[in-house]
Amino acid sequence: MTLFLPENIPATLGAIHRAARARLDAAGVEDPALDARLLVEHFSGTTRTDSITDPGRTIEASSIAAIAAALERRSAGEPVHRILGFREFYGLRLALSPQTLEPRPDTETLVDALLPFVRDVATREGTCRILDLGTGTGAIALALLSAEQRAHATATDISDDALATAKSNARSLGLSDRFSAIRSDWFGGIAGRYHVIASNPPYIRSDEIGMLQKEVRAFDPLRALDGGPDGLDAYRVIATQSADHLEPGGVLAVEIGSQQKVDVTQLFEQVGFTVIQALADLAGNDRTLVFTHQQKG
Repeated sequence: MTLFLPENIPATLGAIHRAARARLDAAGVEDPALDARLLVEHFSGTTRTDSITDPGRTIEASSIAAIAAALERRSAGEPVHRILGFREFYGLRLALSPQTLEPRPDTETLVDALLPFVRDVATREGTCRILDLGTGTGAIALALLSAEQRAHATATDISDDALATAKSNARSLGLSDRFSAIRSDWFGGIAGRYHVIASNPPYIRSDEIGMLQKEVRAFDPLRALDGGPDGLDAYRVIATQSADHLEPGGVLAVEIGSQQKVDVTQLFEQVGFTVIQALADLAGNDRTLVFTHQQKG
């Protein structure tokens, strides 16, 4: 029938789950059970409850063929969420595209850090203006907008593909009226000031790209990963230009690599910023820095 479901095995939901897990296990996939479940459920239109309560359900040949193709892609190293075409972030379902990073749980730390401030500003002033630099899927901005209905966000990226994806995600989530996406190389196309500036910039050193997991280096867009020779190129731009676009009393938050806390902090302190919060991710690694700026005059 397929490479993963032998001819003598009936095409039931339970059998397909078992065979899919075995196929990914044989390919050396790190978590074959989870990935097999995600792929089978998505391409068969079933749920986890279905697999428990109705494992004998017969699955159509077209769905089995789609599952087989997905398993081949996963076995070849393509990340499961790239195959699915979406990923959950902060409770939101976000579509992916070739020029967007796959949003990861570590970045939710940045949203957690900013949300209390966003809510405070919105309560005090009736709105909170957010600037999300290098937005990709729109994950950071859209997560904040979904949690605070008085906030408005401007999202930037240099990739037209990423901007189209972010706009599409905003529409799907019903957030388009408070979300705008513009093509800009960091602050190149930005005017005005914001209460919050946020960014998950590229921060991998150029010479470390080749050492990343295949799922990352072969499928995430290179320019969203490569932070230059020391991994700090984007932070230099953000540090030197943010003050001109930050409201008095506003905050700036950036995601960082696990070994970059000291270096990034120094870059921002040199131009008048002060760290007010440093957060670790679920693994205990340094992940988010939040700054304020001492306005002149």
